[in-house]
Amino acid sequence: MAAGAQPCEPVRPRVLVTGFGPFPGAPVNPTEWLVEALGGQPWSDAELRAAVLAVEYATVAQNAEKLGESHSPDIAIHFGLSAMAQGFTLERIARNEIRRGRADSAGELAASDRICDGEAVLPSTLPLAHIEAALKAHGLPVSWSDDAGGYLCNYLFYLSRSPQWPRFAPAMSGFIHVPPLRSEGEGPANGLCRRDMLQGAGLIVAACIEVWLRERRPQA
Repeated sequence: MAAGAQPCEPVRPRVLVTGFGPFPGAPVNPTEWLVEALGGQPWSDAELRAAVLAVEYATVAQNAEKLGESHSPDIAIHFGLSAMAQGFTLERIARNEIRRGRADSAGELAASDRICDGEAVLPSTLPLAHIEAALKAHGLPVSWSDDAGGYLCNYLFYLSRSPQWPRFAPAMSGFIHVPPLRSEGEGPANGLCRRDMLQGAGLIVAACIEVWLRERRPQA
C-alpha cells in the first residue's frame, strides 16, 4: 500500500430477508414474526432489510421487484412455513411449476401450472453446506429438501433465481423452510421455540454474509 494511502473499507452486502403472512391452513405464520425480529437486530457487516410478503399470486412478483428496485439486494434469504419441516429445511432447488387447485390468501387460484418461461429447475445459490455446519455447531436441527412445494414458497424461490425478473436479481439467493412454533411444550413435536428459531435464522444470515465477504475479499 502506498504511503499515506488509507485501507479500503470492506463493502457491506445488502441483505434481504423475507417471510410470509398467514395463508389458508396457517392463520399464524412464524416467518412473519421471524423476519421482523431479524430486521430489528443490529448488523454491522451488512445492510439488512426485512419484508413480509402476502401469500398472493397476484402481488408476490410485483412486490419482489419493488424490493429489488429499492434495496438492490446482493443476498436474498427467503423463509417460509412448512408444517412438515424437520428443523431448518434447506431447499436445494426451485421448480418451475405450480400445483394448481390450492387458493392463496386472497382466495385466488394460480392461472397456470408454470411460473414463467424458463428452466425446469434452478438451484439455490445460498452456501447451504456452510449454513448446515453453522446450525449443527449450535445444536439446532437442520434437514435438506429437493422439493419446496408447489405453492407460494416455491413460487418466490423460483422468482428469486430466475433471470426473467432482472429488477430482482440477487447474486446469492435461496429458500429455507421452518416448522411451526412450539411454546412451553405445546405445539407439534417438530416445532421450534422462538429462541431457537431466531438464533438459527440469525446464524443463517451470518453464514451467508461471511461467505459473500470471503468470496469478494482481495487476495494477498
